[in-house]
Amino acid sequence: MKINVEKCARMLKQKDNILILTHAHPDGDTVGCGFALYLALKKLGKRARVICADEFQEKYLRLVDGCLDMPEFEEEFIVAVDVATENLLGDLKDKYEGKIDLCIDHHGTNTEYAKYLLLNADAAAACEIMFKVIRTLRVPIDGAIANALFIGITTDTGCFRYDSTTSNTYRAAAKLVDLGAQNGLINRVMFETKTKTYAALERLAIEGMEFFDDERICVITITQDMYRKTGSSETETEAIAPLTRQIEGVEIGLTIREKADGTCKCSVRTFQSVNAADYAANFGGGGHKQAAACKFDCSVEEAKKLLVAKASEMLGEQK
Repeated sequence: MKINVEKCARMLKQKDNILILTHAHPDGDTVGCGFALYLALKKLGKRARVICADEFQEKYLRLVDGCLDMPEFEEEFIVAVDVATENLLGDLKDKYEGKIDLCIDHHGTNTEYAKYLLLNADAAAACEIMFKVIRTLRVPIDGAIANALFIGITTDTGCFRYDSTTSNTYRAAAKLVDLGAQNGLINRVMFETKTKTYAALERLAIEGMEFFDDERICVITITQDMYRKTGSSETETEAIAPLTRQIEGVEIGLTIREKADGTCKCSVRTFQSVNAADYAANFGGGGHKQAAACKFDCSVEEAKKLLVAKASEMLGEQK
């Protein structure tokens, strides 16, 4: 059932022992939503905890105080944030599938798997929606909550560069800065700071770029061997996918990441010529018009053949 911000806030006020689920391979928006909601619920005297199938990057924990040592408890109410489908929960899916009470999301491809859904597909980031929820809860927004929300907004808009950025996005960001968000520090950490291991991984990724269909399709493949060679890991691959869309003439960018079990995941980046969410839906995935993702239970090479063939087909339809 779809609900509005007011009903969402009332529901959260009535509940306790709240478990907050973020999507696997967590980005700034799901982490920002999760941490901001946790801190807000804590201010209301409630017990809450944020979990993810994968490890949270240290940079998020450094920028948002108060999100370490969350309490353990038997969950009574389960909330998913920035999670369009239960498949995106990764290894948490088996445990929580069919048990999620509330989802707060901004993906138009949301499958409405939760009992209650607060959805605004026009929001550039789920943290835009979470900002409204927390204000409706009448929780004082301190610097830590403001930082968490600003992280989600700036990362999901590519530092306010993507077409999804609206005047409402800018207004929300401005209010968060007024409330103490460290916008300069956050943007520097998110967009201008690289670990040495990531820099080595990025170099291998660029060197291995492949182009198809008159160089309108760019493919980057990240393998387990590349992680071993660079000392990097999947937690550091968030900034790789946008590289494909930075190449002149590329209309579809595909970043395929090999998982430890031999399966893989693909991040899709497009421009106006192809809807990334529609493209990813062909493989059971989803997302936004220009950024989406999908998973494959096969090898990188098998997935690449399928992905490139469908990309060529969709580009052909645009001629």
